[in-house]
Amino acid sequence: MRRATAALLGAFAAAVATAAPADGLAQLKAFHATTKSGKVAFRQDVAAMGRPEPRESTGTFSFQRPGKFRWTYETPYEQLIVGDGDRLWIYDRDLNQVIVRKLDRALGSTPAALLAGDSALEANFDLTDAGTRDGVDFVEAKPRTSDTGFERVRIGFANNVPRTMELKDTFGNVTTLTFGSFDRNPAQDPAQFRFVPPKGADIVGESK
Repeated sequence: MRRATAALLGAFAAAVATAAPADGLAQLKAFHATTKSGKVAFRQDVAAMGRPEPRESTGTFSFQRPGKFRWTYETPYEQLIVGDGDRLWIYDRDLNQVIVRKLDRALGSTPAALLAGDSALEANFDLTDAGTRDGVDFVEAKPRTSDTGFERVRIGFANNVPRTMELKDTFGNVTTLTFGSFDRNPAQDPAQFRFVPPKGADIVGESK
């Protein structure tokens, strides 16, 4: 489940400007227009079919648009996802295994594209406003293709800052991400968006 969630997310979160609040769809578009990079901590809860209690993990996410990101799981298990602009690397430290694939194939119509991809949102997703709950405005995104592994994504905004992200996959599992305080458009170290497989790691996929 941990690896499947990582592959589904590809990466992942973000924030936007300080303009007046708008509905969820308007805030998502403003986010893409004004936020080129960011850093944020997150908590992830996965409610899987047939498992009574959600599984919680925590970590950090940073990105440089378009397509460069670093998604790090810190607890309870260490896992790293890096998009270098060309390839997507998923490193499982416990297994000492690296999964790598071309980024354009891995990103495309995935949840990561909503946050760290380019601005062609409506080419890959059907986007609709999804109402307001507890002061958070939601937008729902459904992929236009059927091979993404998930049914829908809901992103919640408050004051033009993404606060939460909910993903429902094709197996009925629901992943909820809760974002902390977001650092918008910080200076980024380019080295964090490069990945060199550890010596002796098992590499699976398109490494060349």
